Amino acid sequence: MEDFGVYAIFGVDEPPQQILRRDGWQSSIEIQPSVQLMVLFTRGDWGKRDSVSVELADERNIPINMGKLTPFNKCLSWESGEDGVWSSGATLNVKLIGCTTEFLDPGLTLSQMECTPECNPTTVPALRDCPGKRKRSQGEEEEEEMNEGRGKENICPNASEKVTPQRRSKNDHRGGQTRLFSQQEQQTAASSSQSHKAKGKQAKTPSQTAPLDKPSGRWGQTLCPIDPQTAILIGGQGARMQFCKDPIWKLCTEDLSWVPAETLAKGPTPEARIGHTATYDPESKRIFVFGGSKHKKWFNDVHILDTQTWRWTLVEAQGKVPPLAYHSCSMFRGELFVFGGVFPRPHPEPDGCSDSIYIFNPEMAIWYQPIVNGEKPAPRSGHSACVMQGRIFVFGGWDTPVCFNDMFMLDLGLMEFSAVKTSGTAPSPRSWHGCAVLSDCSFLIYGGYNGNNALSDAFIFNTDTSCWSSLMLPQLNSVPRAGHSIITMPTTCKQGSMNEQEELPESAPQTLLVFGGGDNEGSFFSDLFTMPVEELRD
Repeated sequence: MEDFGVYAIFGVDEPPQQILRRDGWQSSIEIQPSVQLMVLFTRGDWGKRDSVSVELADERNIPINMGKLTPFNKCLSWESGEDGVWSSGATLNVKLIGCTTEFLDPGLTLSQMECTPECNPTTVPALRDCPGKRKRSQGEEEEEEMNEGRGKENICPNASEKVTPQRRSKNDHRGGQTRLFSQQEQQTAASSSQSHKAKGKQAKTPSQTAPLDKPSGRWGQTLCPIDPQTAILIGGQGARMQFCKDPIWKLCTEDLSWVPAETLAKGPTPEARIGHTATYDPESKRIFVFGGSKHKKWFNDVHILDTQTWRWTLVEAQGKVPPLAYHSCSMFRGELFVFGGVFPRPHPEPDGCSDSIYIFNPEMAIWYQPIVNGEKPAPRSGHSACVMQGRIFVFGGWDTPVCFNDMFMLDLGLMEFSAVKTSGTAPSPRSWHGCAVLSDCSFLIYGGYNGNNALSDAFIFNTDTSCWSSLMLPQLNSVPRAGHSIITMPTTCKQGSMNEQEELPESAPQTLLVFGGGDNEGSFFSDLFTMPVEELRD
């Protein structure tokens, strides 16, 4: 096979140019304003090289786009009208990552189309500013650029100043939100961020700052069961608005022990993020990680973890899906159903909330949009969704400053939405709550954020009767949480009494597990709360 090289095509009618040769590790190229299309690709033997990081910056050295070439993803394509405008020219920076790992910038990894021109460090949960729902002044932009890396769009609900969301009509103007950290905390976070940025680190380096026996406190993570005794924790954001340096853990429910899992699996590990989804397919025994955000980056990538071979794969998907964060993702008949979420828009437009459904077919590695009829939910993010008996139930969320407590049901056979008329004591409007299926006809809603405070109340919804009932349980109601994870798993039996091929009886006892989240005092939980599901049922 011929020698390794990185090539670029600038414009439809231009021939390929070699921009990085076998013996080089870095290259910078000036892009003329007339260039409207760029295609980058590699050719030749990768050898021991890990990846090639690519950054496109404007004339002020502000990133327009970032991406990564790997042995699994050998091509990137950018159009000015689609991903950014460089009317005054731009600079393309290319770095080889492999044997020269000291040159790796942790901010330039693993995703294509992650950054929007000069825009939106404020996605949802930046309660400091709303998820991009207001235009920012030049002074605010300069402040954000100085403090890049402190997690501007990802701030846990623990307000020192409060704002109460009000219901408005669909066409009403939507304003901003409030800061949730004190000025001193923000300055500390910015200082810590600059120090961390200067160090530089590979994504797969196990860099635990928390005790090695359990994950650090965080919110916005995912906790995904993969078998009756195991769940996988991915991502999250912790103290001082910093992304967790211990992003992946393995939970063994037999003794409630944690094992750091970032280096257990081979392949390209997902970059640290928040607001993503992790969905397990029991048929293929794979976890699908989609979307999320990190500072100014927005992700629309799909990473797959095969839990049998313990290998990560970055999918080269066909079709189009926007970068999304704080969306929902449900598995049904081998396909992923993504609804809602926050997406970036070019400056100076505010970020938007989605009301669309995107379906990913893993077998074909393609995204597509179905035709959906009926009464669709309003655009939202931070909502919950669960699949029950061929239907997806969507509850709550917000499109700032409006919080929702409505319920919608998507019939997956008819692909038709309908509003659910409920009875009983319904939860108050909220987002970033936890949702867990308890039985074939009931699911739990616990905690969340209402625009003012983290919440601690809990409710059960019965899909057969469309009735809400509130739960008064001191174990749950005493601790406000938002951005936490809740799941149900079979109550563990003696080790070795059941193998992975055996199916549990429908009446097998279940345990509720609650991990992480943030409270109203600025604390991030690292504890794991458990209780029998039987205590939750009526």
